[in-house]
Amino acid sequence: MGKVYDEIDAGLEAFIGKQHLFFVGTAPNSLDGRLNISPKGLDTFRILGPKSVAYLDLVGSGIETVAHVRENGRLTILFCAFEGRPLILRLYGRGRVVEPGDADWPGLIAEFPDYPGARTVVVMAVERIADSCGFAVPLYEFKGDRSQLVDYANSKGPDGLEQYKAQKNRVSIDGLDGLRMEQPHGEGVR
Repeated sequence: MGKVYDEIDAGLEAFIGKQHLFFVGTAPNSLDGRLNISPKGLDTFRILGPKSVAYLDLVGSGIETVAHVRENGRLTILFCAFEGRPLILRLYGRGRVVEPGDADWPGLIAEFPDYPGARTVVVMAVERIADSCGFAVPLYEFKGDRSQLVDYANSKGPDGLEQYKAQKNRVSIDGLDGLRMEQPHGEGVR
């Protein structure tokens, strides 16, 4: 049933482009550390090349993915069809975190819409691409994106977002480093 691909081809790119939701999975090195699976939405995923992808990481309540990727680079991204033909697609690879102020931030952030609360771009060097059937995944109808995250970020404003990140995004729940530096106002904005 499942197939392994050499690269993200046109068919996989079309499938990914139709998905409104993807999941990111990471784990720390510690055997006692917590695994993390994060759902991601909005227009935050980009294919950079046949074996390179990136997603825009927006301000949220935790910093687990960033902390885990910083620690060991391991990253899995899962797409799952909730409409149309059943399919699950997993991208396995090594990630790196790019923050405002990093040399490649301007080029990467230009790939995405101007969302308030953009805190990092996670770039993945894809090492394995595999699909599976998804036959047991239920059908759901997409009704639209939620506006709450963007509304929340707008309501906080630049100073409020910086304060929030300093309080909530510096350290993971397992004590790993999250965001590494203070961002000057406007660094996350084009």
